Amino acid sequence: MAGTRCHPLIVSVGIEALWRDLRARRAYSGDMTDGPFIAEAASLIGDPARANILAALMGGRALTATELALSAGVAQSTASGHLAKLVEGKLASVVSQGRHRYYRLALPAVACALEDLMALAADGPRRHRPRTRCDDALAHARTCYDHFAGRLGVALADSLANRKQVILEDGAGLVTSAGRTFLKGLGVEIESGKHSRRALCRPCLDWSERRWHIGGALGAAIASRFSDLGWTVCGDGSRAVTITTAGTEALAELFGIRL
Repeated sequence: MAGTRCHPLIVSVGIEALWRDLRARRAYSGDMTDGPFIAEAASLIGDPARANILAALMGGRALTATELALSAGVAQSTASGHLAKLVEGKLASVVSQGRHRYYRLALPAVACALEDLMALAADGPRRHRPRTRCDDALAHARTCYDHFAGRLGVALADSLANRKQVILEDGAGLVTSAGRTFLKGLGVEIESGKHSRRALCRPCLDWSERRWHIGGALGAAIASRFSDLGWTVCGDGSRAVTITTAGTEALAELFGIRL
């Protein structure tokens, strides 16, 4: 924050204004030390290159600095600098394996925050950008870190909610006993959450559909089971998800979903 400069001719009024400014800054600084530094996290996300890096990591796969540099459209050395800041800010994590270093989002909560920001950005000022087949594929079915989003994710949430198998409200979700029975029958492993800090069932606002899809441990378990059963296939280097023929049939038969 820039300092206050007083013109030499301003005496009493200027000094009083300066004292008020200093008192306000002390109060502001005191408040900031007691709460999360939102501005710091926002500044990390706000850089276009870092925002592109984080968006690429929302696919849930661990990626190298070279791959992320291509996603961000910057040199590898520049990407490495951005990644160091994201790791330091605890928005990303890194694991070394042999000669390579692999990056991913630090926590599922980071993905949820990014998805919420995407929803805000989608409602912001109109920007002209020609729609592509990639945009259509992402809107149809995609991953939001480790759970389904897009029309597929929202349709699954609607199906489970309409059948009273989950209850979704603003900021909270609940799996009912009927839901546990149904999901167990599909082989979906539901964590109790007692030994995990992650929410079991969390409604996540979908940026393309403007409605809820299911996040949390439940959303991840559903996506994992669909993949194991061969119902969905994740795209190579993309967040887009392909629904297989078997998946299309299962969605219609078990969930009443026809996309």
